[in-house]
Parts: sequence; C-alpha cells; structure tokens
Amino acid sequence: MTNISVLDPGASPLNYYGYELRRLREAAGLSLRQFGEVLSYTGSLVGQIETAKKVPTAEFSERVDAALGTDGLFSRLLTLVMRSQLPAWFQQVAELEARAIEIRSFQTHMVLGLLQTPTYAREVLGAIDRTDLDGRTAARLARQRVLEKDEPPIFWAVLSECALRLDIGGRETMRGQLAHLLTFEENPRINIQVLPYEAGPHAGLTGSFDLYSFTSDPTIIYTESYGSGYPTVNPAAVKDCSLRYDHLRAAALSIRDSAALIRHVMEDRYGKQVA
Repeated sequence: MTNISVLDPGASPLNYYGYELRRLREAAGLSLRQFGEVLSYTGSLVGQIETAKKVPTAEFSERVDAALGTDGLFSRLLTLVMRSQLPAWFQQVAELEARAIEIRSFQTHMVLGLLQTPTYAREVLGAIDRTDLDGRTAARLARQRVLEKDEPPIFWAVLSECALRLDIGGRETMRGQLAHLLTFEENPRINIQVLPYEAGPHAGLTGSFDLYSFTSDPTIIYTESYGSGYPTVNPAAVKDCSLRYDHLRAAALSIRDSAALIRHVMEDRYGKQVA
C-alpha cells in the first residue's frame, strides 16, 4: 500500500498530481473530509487520488481548480496523467495526435479511438483484458480532447462499412456509437467517410493506418500490430500511404452519403425492437 508520506512526485504524472493535491489541500487547512465536502466527493476518493491509487477525472480536476484557485493547474496536469496511463508503446500516438495539424485515418473493422463513445471504448478495451478497465477507458477518452482545442487538427476518417456492422457491445452500444458519429456531420474539421462493401478490392486491404501531418516536421505514418506500434517518416513509405489514402477517400462514399449509410445501419440493424 502506497504511503502518502513518501509519495515521490517525480515517479509519474499521477504521483505528481497526488502530491500537489495533498500539498495544496493541507496548505488550505482542509482535512480530507472537509475538502471532499467542498468538491462534492467523498474524503476517501480524495485520499485515493492523493496516494496515486485512483486516476482523477476531468470533472474532479475542474472542481479542485475552482476550490483551490489554482488557475487550471490540475486540469492541465490531467492531460499528462491520462497520457501516462496509456501503454508505453501507445503513448507516442497520443503525442502525435496532440501535435498534428492534420490527421488522416483508415480503419478496417472498428471505429477509431478518437471517435469512440465511452461504452464502445470500454467494450473494445475489455474484449480480452478487463483489468483496470475504468482507468484504461478514461485514458482513451482523454485523447479526444485534441478535437476540442481552440485550433483542433483537421481530421479525416475513412471507415470500412464493417466498422458500422461489427456488433461491439450490443444494440444500445452500437446505436449510441453510430449516433455519435452523426454528431460530426456538420463539422468541417471532422470528416467521416464510409468505404462501402460495394467498393470491392481497395487500397486499404493490407490493414489500418494513420497519417499525421505537422506544421514543420515531416509527415508520420503509424501502423500497429498486437502490443506494438510502428511510426515511420520514410519518404517512400509516406508517399505510398498518402497515395493509398487518396484512393481510399475517392472510393469511399461522400461525407453526406456516408452519414446517410450510418443513419440507415443505425436504424435498420440497431434500431429499437418492437415487443
């Protein structure tokens, strides 16, 4: 069991968050119970976060900032905390997403993480391993904050029709996920196209991939296999994948027609059943 008196703030972002939370709470002369009452949380929960036993949420961090007058400190720290909760091999992806000015993604069989709902993400992450599922789900969802920045990246997502029809989590989860995709229909910075089954053989048959473009750095291609990721800036590979992506976008339905197909699948396959 972690002893708060020896919590090392340099051990991890989560430790640093807990260390600063305890330091500033005590400086304000508040016990765990008193501070919990101020935040509308239990003192036990505050204590678990202070000892790095529980990952804080965005709402918790916002309430702490308001209560202690820390000018957004804990909300800013949360980004680092959440990134540190990702698998080590995947943390580089969160960094690429945070720095990119344009993201292009092709997915063969499921909705990508930046567009997942909480229940869908939980089902994906818990398909085999359900340990610390709450924390891993929160870490995945935290990545979506890059789409809420003052200047978010331009985002293109081409999804295989399979991603709409592969039942992950059941009727309600899938209906909610497809409805979520439709909320971006009028957003010019988040563009979703569906590659229909009728497209036949296409440029993405070799698998999913992402392209990250930056203000001054070279474009990076990212692919992954089980338990590992492979970023590369090799010019020939970037040129090849960029061409593949152009062909995928050309073969996919238009943004408007893609939304129509998403809506059709949502109602036809996952609509509420009449008793």
